[in-house]
Amino acid sequence: MALSRFMGAQDMTVGSPVKKLIQFSIPLLIGNLAQQLYNTVDSIVVGQYVGDNALAAVGASGPMINLLLVLFVGISTGAGVMTAQYFGAKRRQELSNTVGTTVVMTLLVSLAVMVAGPLLVPPFLRMVGTPAEIFEMTSSYMTIYFLGIAGMAYYNIIAGMLRGMGDSVMPLVFLMVACGLNIVLDIAFVAQFDMGVSGVALATIIAQFVSAFLCLRRLTRMKDVLDLNVHTLKPHMDLAKDLVKLGLPSGLSQAIFSMAAIVVQSLTNSFGAMIIAVNTVVMRVDGFAMMPNFTFGNAMTTYTGQNMGAGRVDRVQEGVRDGLKLVLAVSATLVAAILLLGGPLMRLFTETPEVVEMGQKMMRILAVGYVAMAINQTLSGVMRGAGDTMTPMWISMITTVIIRVPLAYGIAAVTHSPTSLFISLLISWCIGAALTVLAYKKGKWRKKAVVRSAGERTPANQQ
Repeated sequence: MALSRFMGAQDMTVGSPVKKLIQFSIPLLIGNLAQQLYNTVDSIVVGQYVGDNALAAVGASGPMINLLLVLFVGISTGAGVMTAQYFGAKRRQELSNTVGTTVVMTLLVSLAVMVAGPLLVPPFLRMVGTPAEIFEMTSSYMTIYFLGIAGMAYYNIIAGMLRGMGDSVMPLVFLMVACGLNIVLDIAFVAQFDMGVSGVALATIIAQFVSAFLCLRRLTRMKDVLDLNVHTLKPHMDLAKDLVKLGLPSGLSQAIFSMAAIVVQSLTNSFGAMIIAVNTVVMRVDGFAMMPNFTFGNAMTTYTGQNMGAGRVDRVQEGVRDGLKLVLAVSATLVAAILLLGGPLMRLFTETPEVVEMGQKMMRILAVGYVAMAINQTLSGVMRGAGDTMTPMWISMITTVIIRVPLAYGIAAVTHSPTSLFISLLISWCIGAALTVLAYKKGKWRKKAVVRSAGERTPANQQ
């Protein structure tokens, strides 16, 4: 394929669905892998240069960080769906206004999190029983992360809008630049300047600001697709309402997941600092195993959004068949590689034999679940792209609150073993996949498009 076909916005309403999905997904997959490197490099550097307690501190920060990111998840989801559908419907003015509204909303939410986040860190860490030996390091990491949250927010949200317009290459290029910078700064701040976990947090936010700036610059230069000026770069209340109503279910879903993770983190903390370190390592490797699933889920959201905007439901169903074949093949291959290379992967983070051995055991428990999650994420992506963001939310609520959390504590009460953390996760993944298949087949998503046709707009509040 010509390089120019990768570099700009892609129209996914025409051409071979499988070719369009592959063309869009390859840079998206590489980008997701690079995104995962942010926290992974943080963990590797502190694990190797500072120790297992520092590794545990970085991991223990995850649940609260994810909880305060729910507002950005909501904005990103709503903006991605609306951008894809307006782009597919060739509605330039609405597309431009959506982008402008999103940029302003992201700024307001970023300022709120920058103020609230650092104030909530100490009471949160005490609430979940963070071990004393990692309390100060965890608090320092989280405080710096929240103070620099705007860079992360703008990169992810603007990159999501670019992908909604079919441009998955330029966000990848910007992310690779930032990822390389993050690695250099991590090593410099920790190995050279002995800044510990504060150093990796500072390196991460600097790199994220660079990627955010590059994405915003890219948006301003897409004059063939949209207009960014004083008229569009402001809140448009009708679009803001639609954006919130589309994104709210995904934000609530992430909030539910994050609160459940906080409850489970409390259980994890009860097993001690070594198990926290094990969980940190496993979740970092898990992030890479999940990448094909998230990638094709996001690809299907863009593909579905553009085709629903163009009124091509038949083409969506054709793309689903191709997308499932791709994600299952890629996911199975990656999981096999992770299982075969489990030991070396764990030793990237730590040389402690107990952590390595237990980490391998936990990855074997989770292995089958990645295939289930491939199905779940792909079909959930279709529903979100069509505008049905409620159904994935309910499925997430059921699998996380009703299934995962009670199972984790119940199995732990019986076995007194940290394997409860991962057995419960595996079961919830498999049940979630089954519920998602049933919801997709029921077909409610087919009637949820924001854009019905080139001449008719359906507000989110009428869906």
